Amino acid sequence: MPQALKIDSNLKEFLMNMIDLSPAGAPIRVREFTSTVAGRTVPARVWSPTLAAGPAPLVLVGHGGSGHKASQLVIDIAEPLVRHHGFVVAAIDGPVHGARRAVFDDGVAVRQEFRDLWAKGQSVDDMVNDWQAVIDVLCQLPEVDAEAIGWYGISMGTAYGLPLVAAHQNIKAAVLGMWGTSRVASERLVIDAAKIHCPVLFQQKADDEFFTSEGQFELFDAIASRNKTHRLYPGLHSDPKDEQLRDIEAFLVQQLRQL
Repeated sequence: MPQALKIDSNLKEFLMNMIDLSPAGAPIRVREFTSTVAGRTVPARVWSPTLAAGPAPLVLVGHGGSGHKASQLVIDIAEPLVRHHGFVVAAIDGPVHGARRAVFDDGVAVRQEFRDLWAKGQSVDDMVNDWQAVIDVLCQLPEVDAEAIGWYGISMGTAYGLPLVAAHQNIKAAVLGMWGTSRVASERLVIDAAKIHCPVLFQQKADDEFFTSEGQFELFDAIASRNKTHRLYPGLHSDPKDEQLRDIEAFLVQQLRQL
């Protein structure tokens, strides 16, 4: 398995200043740090095994439109991937989310702020650059295999994650979905989808109240990867549970463990 990049003295000092949120003796280590990109402060959280067995796959998680880097959607996949498979998982706060806000909120108001921002069509490049800065740091952690990176992001996690996957060739597998061309300012996603060639699992809810079925199929069809799967699950536009969540875990483990 490829080794992580050599850590220089500046990075060692940076890692020492990461905030460790883990209780003593916990099997999962939880740390937070910030990166600065073009004047933006990018809050990040990373989950890893307390006793790492060497470089392991890294899964990047994009939260939903009213969530944040430590929301339940993120935890639901971070804990099994770290606890049962020894992976490293990381998430950052979206552009108007979590610690980027002056006053924390994770409700309807935040979702609307995101929708208004998205409609302007100017936030994608910033989020791609923010993620890239965080990836650069994470890939130098000794517990991370920089050649085995996966993405999981549905809904807003697809809005910003699909362009990231298109731009970052080291992302070797991606879970996307619950977003479609019916949403205003989504034309870029169709263009970026044509640049994606890694294995993709695309998820859709049968009774999604925010995105049309036709628009989601159009986005799925635009993905250029020859190894792509579309799966339909019952229910409304809500966080993955049960079979949907198990499929995400199984897909990421299968694709990243074989690298």
